[in-house]
Amino acid sequence: MLKRMFVAPDPGRARLRFAARAVLGIGLAVVVCALAGHSLAGAVTGGLAALLALFTVTDPTVRGQAVTTALLPAVGVPVLAAAAELHAHPVARDLTFLAVVGAGVYARRWGPRGHSLGVFAFMTFFVAQFLHATPGRLPELYAAVLLSVLTAAVVRFGLWCYERRLPPPAVPAPPAGTGLLRVTTRQAVQATAGAGFALVVGQLVSGQRWYWAVGATWWIFVNTASRGETLVRGFRRVLGTVIGICLGFLVAVPVHGAPVPTAVLVAVAVFGIFYTAAVSYTWMMLCVTLLAELLYGLLGVLSPGLLALRLAETGVGALGAALAVLFVLPVTTHATTDAWIQRALRCVHACTAEAAARLAGSATADPAPRVAELEQLLGRVRLSVAPLVHPLNPMPARKARARRVLELLDECAREIRGLVAVAADPVASHDARLAAACWRVEAAVEALTAGRAEPLQHPDEPPAEPALAHLHGLERALADLAEPLRTPSGSRLVGA
Repeated sequence: MLKRMFVAPDPGRARLRFAARAVLGIGLAVVVCALAGHSLAGAVTGGLAALLALFTVTDPTVRGQAVTTALLPAVGVPVLAAAAELHAHPVARDLTFLAVVGAGVYARRWGPRGHSLGVFAFMTFFVAQFLHATPGRLPELYAAVLLSVLTAAVVRFGLWCYERRLPPPAVPAPPAGTGLLRVTTRQAVQATAGAGFALVVGQLVSGQRWYWAVGATWWIFVNTASRGETLVRGFRRVLGTVIGICLGFLVAVPVHGAPVPTAVLVAVAVFGIFYTAAVSYTWMMLCVTLLAELLYGLLGVLSPGLLALRLAETGVGALGAALAVLFVLPVTTHATTDAWIQRALRCVHACTAEAAARLAGSATADPAPRVAELEQLLGRVRLSVAPLVHPLNPMPARKARARRVLELLDECAREIRGLVAVAADPVASHDARLAAACWRVEAAVEALTAGRAEPLQHPDEPPAEPALAHLHGLERALADLAEPLRTPSGSRLVGA
């Protein structure tokens, strides 16, 4: 875990800039709320609204990000009003909270924007429970949300919009399907069921902090697509919470909510959340737990008993998520992994075809977007395969095969990047053997994605010509993939 945190690559210092901008944007939002005369509760609401605006908005274009950011208050303000108005009506409040959970997860079917709006809606309701918001405090909370989202937008799109200098990232389309065959629909049902369990049991554990359990269930479902992914994420959430609570005893409790050291530690926790999110969910949860502890210290309610209660509620939420994915419309890890691997293999072929066309002299062929798409797909494959390669996986043979698949897919990606680099050279010449090599790559991909049992042939040693050398390396990797992708009976490993 330490290695993933401190040794993980950060191309272009993207994570560093992401985290530094978050500290700046959230800090300015809190200052603006303070200058506007808001109370501590208003400043906390504003800071969390700015955090969500900077963290959850992930549209591929800057224009899309700006539109989504502008829509956040349109979703958050009505939800905040409902949460405050229903504060004194527990049954109606709980049912509304579950409806927000289901709608928030279902909204992911509309891509990054739906995901962002769903998260903002849920967290707005959650924050209302965190602050025990009542109708009389709504005007201040409305103003805090609007001011903070505006401040975050000024920082993100005005002061420090580093995305304008970057090409838009490729975003793989979500898996197809209709009705209950659509993953987002099944997850909406699962998340609602899991949140219902967490809500009921969480209230039995604590009538004051029950929403922690619902929040744990919600965030375990974020960015997951299968049963295995959800279970692994739940384990990492509990682990991060445990470590964060232990750190809280050493850091947050001694501070006792003192303004200056708390502000410094909050900035460190915010930086950690944004910097670690892409590489380690455990580290991110450690930072989230520390941030929550510091905020409770500011509110004057932090104690060892409260930290123990947070751990208990997190466990309830993780259990709710686990029961939901195991028994409510389960989406198997193998089926999900199979789909992403097949899409990655088809993208390998598309990259090869574009690069070969470029080498053949085509002025319109451009393999770069395909390579970016392949990187995104391989990221999804790694996320999907994570349960199979997890240290707690009790099946060593399947774990070894899954690791071998990841290694060979990474090798395919390396050869593709090398081929594309050669194709980008304006003086690169076309070799007549390229067409035959590309045809063999196409045949290899078709055999793998169709699950045919015939063995794929290893090519001869690669020639000195760079493009052919990369193509032959790609052929060898695809030939080696045939064995780990299939069981001895001839079926695909991940679909078996």
